[in-house]
Amino acid sequence: MAEGTTKVIENCRLGKNVTIRDFVNIFGCEIGDNTKVGCFVEIQKTVRIGKNCKIEPFAFIPTGVTIGDGVFIGPHVVFTNDKKPRAANPDGNIKSGADWKVTETVVEDGAAIGANATIVCGVRIGKRAVVGAGAVVTKDVPAGKIVVGCPAKVAGEAEF
Repeated sequence: MAEGTTKVIENCRLGKNVTIRDFVNIFGCEIGDNTKVGCFVEIQKTVRIGKNCKIEPFAFIPTGVTIGDGVFIGPHVVFTNDKKPRAANPDGNIKSGADWKVTETVVEDGAAIGANATIVCGVRIGKRAVVGAGAVVTKDVPAGKIVVGCPAKVAGEAEF
């Protein structure tokens, strides 16, 4: 294995001019034209990412996330997809895929999510909204608004 080229890209639909940097795990997803994916990113099955997006290094995008066109995902952004995460069932046996339910999240066109933000599943981030760095999003973000803090709250109008 050549140094600096480790990539796992399986069963993906990639648009034209997609750039994927080294050290990624991308499987079973769809990525639109002209999107750039930084190093150390994981994008899981069923994820849909639109065209002209930028996914910065160390982002984690699990099953159940849909990202529109022209979206910016900052470094170390984490999406969740399970409202009740547990490793084992009450009887102590490790959970299988049948023991949990994916909760979907949507990021609409033109939104921007700052570095180290955490997006708790089941929310919608509105068109052209901005999530500030380090924010923890637990509720829907209205279109065109800026949210910051933990939990994230509206702090103003987004500019473009």
